[in-house]
Amino acid sequence: MELARGSDPQPAVEHRGSAEIQRKHRDAHDHLQTLKRNRDDESIEWLSMTDNAFLDAGGERHGAQPGHGHDRRSGMAQTSLPVLMYHGIHADASSRGRYEPVYSVTAQAFSAQLDWLLARGYRSVRLDELCGDDARGGKRVVITFDDGDVSNFEVALPLLRERGFVAEFFVTSDFIGTDGMLTSADVRALSAAGMGVQSHGRTHRYLEDLAPGDLDEELSFSRQVLEQATGKAVDALALPGGRGGERERLVAQRLGYRYLLNSEPGPNRGWHADSYLQRLAVTRGMGMKEFAGMVTWSGIGPRMARMRYHALRLPKRMLGNRRYEQLRARMFGP
Repeated sequence: MELARGSDPQPAVEHRGSAEIQRKHRDAHDHLQTLKRNRDDESIEWLSMTDNAFLDAGGERHGAQPGHGHDRRSGMAQTSLPVLMYHGIHADASSRGRYEPVYSVTAQAFSAQLDWLLARGYRSVRLDELCGDDARGGKRVVITFDDGDVSNFEVALPLLRERGFVAEFFVTSDFIGTDGMLTSADVRALSAAGMGVQSHGRTHRYLEDLAPGDLDEELSFSRQVLEQATGKAVDALALPGGRGGERERLVAQRLGYRYLLNSEPGPNRGWHADSYLQRLAVTRGMGMKEFAGMVTWSGIGPRMARMRYHALRLPKRMLGNRRYEQLRARMFGP
């Protein structure tokens, strides 16, 4: 289930405007459009990575004015929107909650990361503030938590409120009231404190593994439970394990979810409401320099994280989600 202080990175971005680079990018762009027309999803995924990497290096999409990228479907400027993904806040395995060796971060690290954001002018926003929120300007960040660990209420909430920050808590509804997880009263208290309470499925089963009827039930039941607990609309879904694609997006939207989040690392440039929001996993071993690089999407760290994410898709597909998780549990522990 995951979180130190450093200097503000000021990466110098070199604009690569040579005719050769622009020509190569036009060729890649044209090929990508051909693949999209032919629905070659696997190749689209990898070419999109290359396309984004070109932008991150200082290039511009074909047909865009330098420095003024724009998404035609949303009308949103292509500015970065970091969406941070946390899980539990634990000092060690003896802490209350469900400790996870990769994703459980310490309260000290989480506090330092929030202080870093605050010192550099970041403003935390709720998901329902994204559309039309650009008018307020400034640097925005979305802070999310997955699963519903009790530390979300006992540790994270006070630290967020001390700094005037808000977050979105994606709760797996069947986990409520179980050992180490949020109670119904905790869920209500998070909502009453101005935080978002959203869905992380009913059972945490991977949505792409479910039959159509089971998928509908997994998403609709979770939403119903959370809305009854908070008295507020639940309109956002974070994919359990980050597993899911187009089928899951369409079903979730049909059921009334407006905001969909996966676990793919990315800066969300030009995000629009019909697409998944990418997220930046904050892990226990993450130092302050790495955290800063992920938030600003600068340096080698973010590219390596994205490459690692896509490289792991192959063993997940070959082994299947269940066998992959069994292998992961043997490597990292339960």
